[in-house]
Amino acid sequence: MRPRDDVARSFFLVVVLSALLAGSVYILRPFLPGLIWAGTIVVATWPLLLWLQRRVGNRRWLAVLIIMACLLVVMVLPLYLTIDTFAERANDIVGAIRRLPTYTLFPPPSWLREVPLVGPRATVEWQRLSDVGPGGLLARVEPYLTMAARWVLGHAAVVGAFAVHMVITLVFAGILYVRGEVVASFIRDGAVRLAGPGGEVAVVLAGQAIRAVAMGIVLTAAAQTALGGLGLWVAGVPVAGILTAVMLLLCIAQIGPLVPMLAGVIFLYRADANIAATLLLLWSIVVGTMDNVMRPWLISRGVRISLLLILCGVIGGLLAFGLVGLFIGPVVLAVTQAMLRAWVQGTPLVSETLQAADAKASSSQDLSSSPGIPPLATLHHSAEPPVTPEGKGPS
Repeated sequence: MRPRDDVARSFFLVVVLSALLAGSVYILRPFLPGLIWAGTIVVATWPLLLWLQRRVGNRRWLAVLIIMACLLVVMVLPLYLTIDTFAERANDIVGAIRRLPTYTLFPPPSWLREVPLVGPRATVEWQRLSDVGPGGLLARVEPYLTMAARWVLGHAAVVGAFAVHMVITLVFAGILYVRGEVVASFIRDGAVRLAGPGGEVAVVLAGQAIRAVAMGIVLTAAAQTALGGLGLWVAGVPVAGILTAVMLLLCIAQIGPLVPMLAGVIFLYRADANIAATLLLLWSIVVGTMDNVMRPWLISRGVRISLLLILCGVIGGLLAFGLVGLFIGPVVLAVTQAMLRAWVQGTPLVSETLQAADAKASSSQDLSSSPGIPPLATLHHSAEPPVTPEGKGPS
């Protein structure tokens, strides 16, 4: 009877724990987006925190204050610049909207026909709108403007929710920076409890994938946006701030910065600033192609996962989960690939990851100390019980 009682007790314990976990997740549901973003940011920037901590005399609180100030600037500054640009150009935007009924689209430029694939068709459509005369452009874009206005009105509350999530993200990020080692230890212990040594390896892969995306995708997008926005500002494009904000979103979505920059080029050619437009066009080509070199190099430094898998995870995660899917997608694909490969080949999941981690140990000490990547010595011996001086395991 005793084994049957233990089975029943374990069953009810699992049921009760499952109910408590489901209730906890439901209660914390409003905070989950901010918590996910905070965890992602902390894992990606943990080496930077350790570097700052060493520079300020191992004072954790000062390093946390510095990195939190940097996060505040990085998160708030683009939003402020976008709002400021809209405020400065409010009169121009209102005037342009009022002129739409009498606006006549200028003829298409001669170089547009030479653009491969889309040039001839774009020229024909442009010429058709130009031949309609005053009001032709408004008649064509009016349905889209109506749809956009309805969407903006329907999602007006998103702005407030975004501000709340930003505050929650900053609060959770500060807590995780201070208590990062404790949280990492809890996650590793929970993974080992659930899946044995393979669970800890899955945590390592998740941290490596997050850092690879942060380094290869986000950092590349930030670099392209900064250089592209600088080019627009130097060239004198009036709405450089708005185009830069759009450029950042397109770069993160892996579309690239060419569309906003080409809009600036067209504006400059229209304004007869041919030299500035040509220079901006050449700069657009440089900025638009730099990700082909920068992104693979940065990703290869963060994790030994194929670039195709990372890109599929980024794009698929973005479409499935929104912006946070940039990190969720690659993490899920990387862990799934490693576990499937270990299962198909019949080899332990620990060995492959440990070999990759050992190969990087000499070149990156900070990575092995982060919450996403546990110390290698700990990982090596996590599957074996400690040995006492008598040669026996712990009682």
